[in-house]
Order: sequence, then structure tokens, then C-alpha cells
Amino acid sequence: MQIIRTVKDIAAFSKETRGQGGSIGFVPTMGYLHKGHLSLVKRAKEENETVVVSIFVNPLQFGPNEDYDRYPRDEERDLALLRDAGVDAVFLPSVQEMYPHGKPLATVTVSGITEPLCGASRPGHFDGAATVVLKLFHLVSPDKAYFGMKDAQQVAVIERMVLDLNVPVSIVRCPTLREEDGLAMSSRNVYLTEAERRQAPALYHALETAGRLLAERPGLNAGELAKELRDFLEASAPAGTIDYAEVLSYPDLAPISGALQKAKPFIVALAVKFSKARLIDNRLFAE
Repeated sequence: MQIIRTVKDIAAFSKETRGQGGSIGFVPTMGYLHKGHLSLVKRAKEENETVVVSIFVNPLQFGPNEDYDRYPRDEERDLALLRDAGVDAVFLPSVQEMYPHGKPLATVTVSGITEPLCGASRPGHFDGAATVVLKLFHLVSPDKAYFGMKDAQQVAVIERMVLDLNVPVSIVRCPTLREEDGLAMSSRNVYLTEAERRQAPALYHALETAGRLLAERPGLNAGELAKELRDFLEASAPAGTIDYAEVLSYPDLAPISGALQKAKPFIVALAVKFSKARLIDNRLFAE
């Protein structure tokens, strides 16, 4: 497994690899890897001759009061996991390497779908995410890039960026991996206190409740379902504060009128803030 730390070297690796033929699968991460990340690597290995993983905690997608400085990092552990998973190369740039001139003046903005859900409480987050992903796409030149659907809004943003800017990469959606009690795997789960960790699966149970309500009440609309989910979360996760519980079309993330059974595909999306962790989860209802 090659460990690459410079823009020049990852570009050279990509050029050499592409010259040898075969496809490149790419998994962009911020490190502190868990089984969810490794499931993306596994899928990439199944579908490509070469797999590249990046580890970069991108400052552009963190707000001034967010957790950039304390975001969990463990390079040695991450590299051991990726080596065991059979990754071909890991790109581990520094902030100085990725942004040698400081905060970039040229950035990527995807409008509309970045405004609801996480975009409402994290202004600029998706600009930062789209900008770094596009930079990584340019450097790695992958045929396919793998993203987990836990961050479904981010997936929608990256897909639209690729579509609108004619980026020659296929985006592969991968399912959310969960702990045994249903909690979506996330690097930020380590922030939860013991009491909060016991309540955190309420997000998953709310999504299960959404499925049951949709089956039981054919005429249910988006506003009614969202209210049911907020009530459920308030009762089941009193240590948290609801950031949002929304039902929107997917991937355009627009409001839905009328009965939801006639409105697929749509997403039920949740975010709950605990003392040091903001958890998100979702379920996509598609044809």
C-alpha cells in the first residue's frame, strides 16, 4: 500500500495507474475510520482494479464554532485498517498541501439543494465539501467514487456537481452501516456520553416509525409525518435537541404536497444535537 502525501505524487500515481489500464475506485474520507468506511472500500475493490482512499479533515466544511480542532484523528490506526482491507494507495495531504495559498478564492457552490436540512444550520458546509471533493477528483482521476447514504444530502450535492460540471466520474451510493442497536455508524459517535449513547438509536427508531406510519396511513402527507417524528424524538431522546425532522423529495430536496404514497422518491431526514455530537440519519423511500 502506497502512502502519498503530496498533490504532485498523487497526480503522478493516478497518471501511471491509468496508463496501465483498469479502473480506479476512490473513497474520500476524513479519517477515524469505522466499518461504514470499510464497506465503501470493499465495494470499490469489488468493482475496480485499483482503490485509492483519501484521509483529509477539510477545514473549509467546518464552521467557526464547529469541531474541526477536536475532530477525532488516528492516522496509524486508519492506515492499519486500510492496509488490511487491501487498499492500493492512501492520499494523506496536509492542509498546507491542499490549500497552499490559504483559503481558496475559487470555490464550488451548488445552490438550492444545499439550503434545507444540514445547509440551514451549517452555512458554507456544502461549498467546502464540494470544493474539496472536486479537487480530489481532479487529483485522483477516479472512474468511480463511493459515498455512504448516511450523508444523503452530501451525496445529492456531489451528484449534482458532477452532472452540472461534466465531471467524468460515476458516483456510487452505498447503504448506511449501523451498530447492532440501529445507530448509524459515524466518527462523531465517540463524542456521545453514556446517557446520550443510550438515546441515540432514537433516530433509527424514528425512521422505522416513519415506515410503519406510511404503511398504516395511506393519506399521510409530509407535514403530518414530520410532526409525528418530532414528537417521537422529543419523547425518545430528551437529552438531544432536534435540529430538523423533515420529509422532502430526493434528490432535489424540495417540499412535497399531497399524500406521500404518490410522491416517491422522497427522503425522511433527521438531525439531533447532543452536548458534543450532532447526529444525522435518513431513510430514502424510492419506487
